[in-house]
Amino acid sequence: MLESRKNLTRFTYETTAFEGWRLCVSRAGTTFTKYFSDKAYGSGKKSLTASEKARTQLLRLIDNSRRTNGKLTKATVEKAHRILKEA
Repeated sequence: MLESRKNLTRFTYETTAFEGWRLCVSRAGTTFTKYFSDKAYGSGKKSLTASEKARTQLLRLIDNSRRTNGKLTKATVEKAHRILKEA
Protein backbone atom coordinates (compact mmCIF):
# COMPACT_ATOMS: atom_id res chain seq x y z
CA MET A 1 0.00 0.00 0.00
CA LEU A 2 1.18 3.49 -0.81
CA GLU A 3 1.33 5.71 2.27
CA SER A 4 1.25 9.47 2.62
CA ARG A 5 4.50 11.39 2.91
CA LYS A 6 5.38 14.92 4.05
CA ASN A 7 3.46 17.42 1.87
CA LEU A 8 1.92 14.52 -0.10
CA THR A 9 -1.44 12.90 0.62
CA ARG A 10 -2.71 9.71 -1.00
CA PHE A 11 -6.33 9.77 -2.19
CA THR A 12 -7.98 6.41 -2.81
CA TYR A 13 -11.68 6.67 -2.22
CA GLU A 14 -14.12 4.21 -3.73
CA THR A 15 -16.82 6.89 -3.84
CA THR A 16 -14.88 9.39 -5.97
CA ALA A 17 -13.48 9.32 -9.48
CA PHE A 18 -10.04 10.60 -8.36
CA GLU A 19 -7.22 8.33 -7.23
CA GLY A 20 -3.74 9.70 -6.87
CA TRP A 21 -1.55 12.07 -4.88
CA ARG A 22 -2.10 15.63 -3.73
CA LEU A 23 0.95 17.85 -3.28
CA CYS A 24 0.30 20.70 -0.86
CA VAL A 25 3.02 23.04 0.38
CA SER A 26 2.40 26.17 2.46
CA ARG A 27 5.16 28.69 3.03
CA ALA A 28 5.22 32.38 3.96
CA GLY A 29 1.47 32.81 3.63
CA THR A 30 1.14 31.11 0.23
CA THR A 31 -0.22 27.61 -0.44
CA PHE A 32 0.66 25.60 -3.54
CA THR A 33 -1.47 22.57 -4.45
CA LYS A 34 -1.46 20.13 -7.35
CA TYR A 35 -3.16 16.79 -7.86
CA PHE A 36 -1.30 13.92 -9.54
CA SER A 37 -3.82 11.41 -10.89
CA ASP A 38 -2.88 7.74 -11.20
CA LYS A 39 -4.82 7.66 -14.48
CA ALA A 40 -2.87 10.60 -15.96
CA TYR A 41 0.53 9.23 -14.94
CA GLY A 42 -0.16 5.54 -15.56
CA SER A 43 0.03 4.12 -12.03
CA GLY A 44 0.19 5.01 -8.34
CA LYS A 45 3.97 4.68 -8.29
CA LYS A 46 4.41 6.89 -11.36
CA SER A 47 2.11 9.59 -9.97
CA LEU A 48 4.02 9.40 -6.66
CA THR A 49 7.36 9.78 -8.47
CA ALA A 50 6.06 12.81 -10.39
CA SER A 51 4.66 14.41 -7.23
CA GLU A 52 7.91 13.83 -5.31
CA LYS A 53 9.95 15.38 -8.13
CA ALA A 54 7.65 18.43 -8.21
CA ARG A 55 7.81 18.72 -4.40
CA THR A 56 11.62 18.67 -4.48
CA GLN A 57 11.77 21.39 -7.14
CA LEU A 58 9.13 23.49 -5.38
CA LEU A 59 10.76 23.30 -1.96
CA ARG A 60 14.21 24.07 -3.44
CA LEU A 61 12.77 27.19 -5.08
CA ILE A 62 10.78 28.38 -2.06
CA ASP A 63 13.42 27.67 0.59
CA ASN A 64 16.14 29.48 -1.39
CA SER A 65 14.04 32.51 -2.33
CA ARG A 66 14.01 35.96 -0.82
CA ARG A 67 11.05 37.21 1.13
CA THR A 68 9.48 40.67 1.10
CA ASN A 69 7.79 41.57 4.38
CA GLY A 70 7.77 37.87 5.26
CA LYS A 71 5.96 36.90 2.06
CA LEU A 72 7.22 35.20 -1.07
CA THR A 73 7.90 37.58 -3.95
CA LYS A 74 5.55 37.65 -6.92
CA ALA A 75 8.31 36.28 -9.16
CA THR A 76 8.85 33.32 -6.81
CA VAL A 77 5.13 32.54 -6.71
CA GLU A 78 4.98 32.67 -10.52
CA LYS A 79 8.00 30.33 -10.81
CA ALA A 80 6.39 27.94 -8.33
CA HIS A 81 3.15 27.86 -10.33
CA ARG A 82 5.18 27.18 -13.49
CA ILE A 83 6.91 24.22 -11.77
CA LEU A 84 3.53 22.75 -10.82
CA LYS A 85 2.04 23.37 -14.28
CA GLU A 86 4.93 21.60 -15.99
CA ALA A 87 4.93 18.64 -13.57
